[in-house]
Amino acid sequence: MTNTQIPAVRPSRPAAAPVTGAAQPSVRDRGTRLLATLFLAPTIVGIVVFTVVPIVGSVVLSLFHWNVIDSPSWAGTANYREVFTDSTVLVSFRNTLVFMVLAVALQLLIALVLALAVNRRMPMWLRSVFRSAFFFPLVLSAASISVVMKYLFNQDFGVVNWVLGQVGIAPVPWLTSENSAMAAVILVYVWQQFGFSFLLFVGGLNNIPKEIHEAASLDGATGLRKHLHVTLPLLSPTLLVATVVGVINALQVFEQPYVLTNGGPGDSTRTVVMVIYESAFEQLRFGEASAVGVLLFVLIMAVTALQFRLSRRFVHYQ
Repeated sequence: MTNTQIPAVRPSRPAAAPVTGAAQPSVRDRGTRLLATLFLAPTIVGIVVFTVVPIVGSVVLSLFHWNVIDSPSWAGTANYREVFTDSTVLVSFRNTLVFMVLAVALQLLIALVLALAVNRRMPMWLRSVFRSAFFFPLVLSAASISVVMKYLFNQDFGVVNWVLGQVGIAPVPWLTSENSAMAAVILVYVWQQFGFSFLLFVGGLNNIPKEIHEAASLDGATGLRKHLHVTLPLLSPTLLVATVVGVINALQVFEQPYVLTNGGPGDSTRTVVMVIYESAFEQLRFGEASAVGVLLFVLIMAVTALQFRLSRRFVHYQ
């Protein structure tokens, strides 16, 4: 009698359902997307109307000669060639770069020192008073502040020279000397702008875990050494944001030098935005003004890109 092998019977698998297409979004998903679009629409429209369109318009206008009265005439790159041969424009770019370096460095230093001081142990109400007082100048008009400061820095009856006279220092021609006019403009600008960086640093310091400082103290780090090797590396992302915003704002400075010195004495405090304003609205050279504006835009983008490039080495994230 022979043994016959019975083949094993495999369980049958259920037939796969036919693929009829991607799953359709539910009514709730479509409603959420529509609501998100409605909320984003005002911001998108604002960016397009007030940012993208003016930038494109400036680039196009920089290729024409136009004085508003007559029809625009094609200029090609003539406006850009004129910019690079105009000594006033070149001096304004130099002044703007010098102003940017000095003003941003002083602004960040003052804001960081004050943030470290306010972050120390003190009553909460006193800390709130300091925060409000340091931020208050930022909400005021730059033009109105500059008008007041123009009287304070007056050589003959200004309060600043009166205070210096009480300690035996001769009156300083703050706004009428090429050696001191830029210093006065920088001081006024920094006094108004450091409040923004101050609040950023206060927020960044509050986000640093206290355990890290306690561990550094146990390792023997105290005072300046702790701030250099512990606080600053952990605060570097906030420092990057403050630096980028500060540089962009400083490269566009206008109100302070325009009101305080009107670009003088000579061209010692004339900035790029002042040249744009004078070329467009005083000399009706809108093509040349647009060319200067395009070059300033390129400069801002280049400096910002350089900052982010360098941040890979100096910015540390937790």
